[in-house]
Amino acid sequence: MTIQADAIHLKVDVDTWRGTRVGVPQLLSLFDRHQVRATFLFSLGPDHTGRALRRVFRPGFLQKVGRTSVLSHYGLLTLMYGVLLPGPHIANRESQLLRSVAAAGHEVGVHCHDHVRWQDGVAKEGLEWTRQELALAVDAFQQVFAVAPTVHGAAGWQVNRHVPELETSLGFRYASDCRGREPFLPIIEGPGSPCPQLPTTLPTLDELLGLDGWREDNLHEPVLRHARTPAPKGHVFTLHAELEGMKLLPVMDRLLHNWHAEGRSIDALDALYSSLDLATLPQHSLVWGEVPGRSGQLALQGSQAGTFS
Repeated sequence: MTIQADAIHLKVDVDTWRGTRVGVPQLLSLFDRHQVRATFLFSLGPDHTGRALRRVFRPGFLQKVGRTSVLSHYGLLTLMYGVLLPGPHIANRESQLLRSVAAAGHEVGVHCHDHVRWQDGVAKEGLEWTRQELALAVDAFQQVFAVAPTVHGAAGWQVNRHVPELETSLGFRYASDCRGREPFLPIIEGPGSPCPQLPTTLPTLDELLGLDGWREDNLHEPVLRHARTPAPKGHVFTLHAELEGMKLLPVMDRLLHNWHAEGRSIDALDALYSSLDLATLPQHSLVWGEVPGRSGQLALQGSQAGTFS
């Protein structure tokens, strides 16, 4: 299978209960209308979104909140989960809906067990903590779908040095944990991992909204422009059920319409993975760095270090 450099691969991060029950069905309808597939990565445990308010002290967090109107996207009730209200267990409540995504022909995989716990904790935690969090997510996925997950995409593009080896041992075929330029085999410490990374290559809508005059009515334009820069294996675009599945749904509609008009193929991550020659895939380091429009440090594709052996 050959993937063109102008192909678009869609990855949907589903962070919350509201995003699951409201945003996911609306994205399914949108994708059906445009006849495209996507990879849906689910948060499968309790929704503790309210605990994310602890990020208020992170550099750039308040600025991003002001630009993107977190309250209007996530809703007041969601922002109370894990603080003033118990966090609903997403996989337990929405198992039928999750299965309907796979039944519609989309790829499904693991985002995390507890989104806030992973995003705020994984970078400073050790092997056993990381193993337990991934195992909880894998077990919840298997309870819903009766099969093991094959793709993992780390919440908030947050990892530690143990994540690649655990992805391999837990049976993931590939992952999308970082931001970067093209597929690669990751090295953090040690000999590296045979589990390929398919990094997000395009900016996300929430990183652009409110910057440089980009508003909801023209927000598709900078993404289209970035996507016209060829990527060796095509681009990976990450969207969120809480954003593109709800208030920013018209923006996603315009993106798909324009990408179709430009003659691009649009598919899920598994199409990209199937096109790879794993024997010749380069190794790159995984490093920490910043992305414009997003607060905090993320996992990024670093320098090349040869090929895996």
